[in-house]
Amino acid sequence: MIIVITAAFAALLAFILGLALGLFKEIFYVEEDPLTGRLREALPGANCGGCGFPGCDGYAAAVAGGADITRCAAGGKATAGALAAIMGVAAAEVTPMVSVRCCLGGKDVALPKGIYTGIKTCHGAKLAGGVKLCTYGCIGFGDCVGVCKFGALSMGGDMLPHVDRTKCTGCKICAAECPQGILRVIPGGKKITLTLCSNRNPVRSAIRKTCRVGCIKCGICVKNCPEQCIVLDNGIPVIDYARCTNCGVCESKCPTHVIRCLEAELTVGP
Repeated sequence: MIIVITAAFAALLAFILGLALGLFKEIFYVEEDPLTGRLREALPGANCGGCGFPGCDGYAAAVAGGADITRCAAGGKATAGALAAIMGVAAAEVTPMVSVRCCLGGKDVALPKGIYTGIKTCHGAKLAGGVKLCTYGCIGFGDCVGVCKFGALSMGGDMLPHVDRTKCTGCKICAAECPQGILRVIPGGKKITLTLCSNRNPVRSAIRKTCRVGCIKCGICVKNCPEQCIVLDNGIPVIDYARCTNCGVCESKCPTHVIRCLEAELTVGP
C-alpha cells in the first residue's frame, strides 16, 4: 500500500511540475529576432568559442547587435561573406590564422625527470612539477588534442602535438588549453619568422643539459639581424614583424635552429 501511495504521489508531483514548466515557458518566452536566426543559420555550428562569444548563438546575437563579422575562425572568409550579405555591409577581409607549436623538445631531445605515474594530462602533470627537466616545454599528454573540434591536432611519435594546417581554423582553443603556453595562433598563408622555443631559463648551460634543441640565449640572431628587429625578452628572441623582412639571416645564424622562417608550413584550411 505504501508503495502505491508513493508512486501515485510521485506521478502527481511530476504532472504538477510539468504543468508549471510549461506555464513558465509560455510566460517568459522571448521570441527570437529573425535577424539573429538568419545569422545563426549562416554560422558553421562548431560552437568552438574562437569568436570570443558563448557559441554560435551568442555570436549571432552579437553580430545582430553590431559586432565584427570577421570573428568566426571556423567559417573563415566564406562565413564572413555570408554574414556581410545578411547585414547589408561590405565583406571585410579575413586573415586566416593557424596554430604553431613553439617547442621542439620531443622525447628524444628533451630529457625526462624520471618515470611519471600521475594523471596523464598536461594540467595534472604541471601541478606535479612537470615530466621533463625543461619546465617550459611541451609536457606531451595532448590536452590540446582533446579540445580541438576540427581534428587538426594529433600526437606524434615524438610525444609532441602536430598541427594539420589544412584543418586548423585558428580558433585559439588549443592555445588557451595549453598550460605551458607553447601554442601560438599566428597569421597563416604567408611567410613569417618565429622562435620555436619557449625556454626562458637564463642559465645557458642548464638549457643544453635539459634540451638539446633549446634556445641557448646566445644573442647571435639579435647581433646579425640586418633590420635590428629582434630583441631578447626573458631569454626568448622576439621579432618585430612591422620591421622584419623575413630575410632568413637569423635562421641561418641560429646555432640550435630554433628560429625558423615558416612559409610552406603555413598553408591554411578554411
